[in-house]
Amino acid sequence: MDKVAYQKINETLYKEILPNGLTVYLLPKAGYHKTYGLFSTNYGSIDNEFIPRGGKEYVKVPDGIAHFLEHKMFEKEDGDVFQKFGEQGASANAFTSFTRTSYLFSTTDHLELNLATLLDFVQAPYFTEESVQKEQGIIGQEIQMYQDDPSWQQFFAILKNMYPKHPLHIDIAGTIDSIAEITAEDLYTCYNTFYHPSNMTLFVVGNLDAEALMDFIRKNQAEKTFEAPEPIQRRFPQETTDEIIKLSEEKMPITMPKAIVGVKGLAELPADDKERLIFKVSMDLLFQMLVGSTSQNYLRMYNEGLLDDSFGYEFSLDRSFYFADFGGDSEEPQKLADRLTEILLHFATDPEINEKNLTLLKKKMLGKYFQSLNSLEYVANQFTQSLFGEWTLFDMPEIIQEIELADVLAAGELFINEDAFTRFYMEKETSSAFPS
Repeated sequence: MDKVAYQKINETLYKEILPNGLTVYLLPKAGYHKTYGLFSTNYGSIDNEFIPRGGKEYVKVPDGIAHFLEHKMFEKEDGDVFQKFGEQGASANAFTSFTRTSYLFSTTDHLELNLATLLDFVQAPYFTEESVQKEQGIIGQEIQMYQDDPSWQQFFAILKNMYPKHPLHIDIAGTIDSIAEITAEDLYTCYNTFYHPSNMTLFVVGNLDAEALMDFIRKNQAEKTFEAPEPIQRRFPQETTDEIIKLSEEKMPITMPKAIVGVKGLAELPADDKERLIFKVSMDLLFQMLVGSTSQNYLRMYNEGLLDDSFGYEFSLDRSFYFADFGGDSEEPQKLADRLTEILLHFATDPEINEKNLTLLKKKMLGKYFQSLNSLEYVANQFTQSLFGEWTLFDMPEIIQEIELADVLAAGELFINEDAFTRFYMEKETSSAFPS
């Protein structure tokens, strides 16, 4: 078992790759009563075209199947796993993202019992056609709920502008039509391909004895039989810059129009894991300086009435894609989009991009980071999402402190490209009045 001591944050991380390929991380936190366990597979909603385990040809499975599979994992022949966790004094949950599916529990007692339950239920699939048909109705209602959410629809609309062919633009839950095509055989195909231990990570944080718990995990896994690991072969559509949809619009029953500007990552990113992490953090710092809530650009747009407290932005970087989006409610959506585009395109000469602002924002970022480490839930959820090779969530102080203004400007030059811009407007839907 490897042991890494992070002096700056006073944390010690234990890591071991088991014979079956499962990567295990343990983070003891003295003085905490609660413990979180998170079991993740490197498989998400975009992984809909791949070569199945033991196969030779690519297959394309229905959209939304990763999320559907997450739901079905909790239902077993002898009952519901949620109920079992509850009886053992734990609470459980799961979530699916574009590239990952995670199962988690939290408990203040019976850690080994609940950890065994987590490992055992995720590693023992049980699907029937009858239960699949039942779940189609449940998830169909969930999809309908999100179809009525303007912010959710806006987000996927801008993704469709940036990625018209890539499955990234498809709702993680799929569509009502796509989930209707899912069969139990499809679920087993996806499970057998992506839920092999070699494609999975277990992270446990909280009140634990690392040596004893790792020994418990080793024994749990040694009692199970897995096929030899195989490299996973995924396939994604190739897209050109010309295929980016520059503008799209939609109407919904909303109280105020919305505007969102998207920027698709086009340049090839550095292969080095640390350089990629520096690029990601540099982009976060650049956008905070340009349009963060304390920037002059934000205050000017706010005072002009172009945006309100609904305004937000995000930068996402994951395997096979990276992008940024900026937007919110606005009485003048086109003017807001124009202004945001202008600010972003001229970032290199913006007076907000300076050493003083960078120093202040780095301190703010570090303060927020250290504060967040007090939340076991945050640490558990963020750890596997923040892995860049050997660089982890706990290397962030070093990365943040290392970044200079030149790194921020270089990241902006790599990412911000006029050809990569797109925008989406959501207008108010006006109902027709009919005479009585």
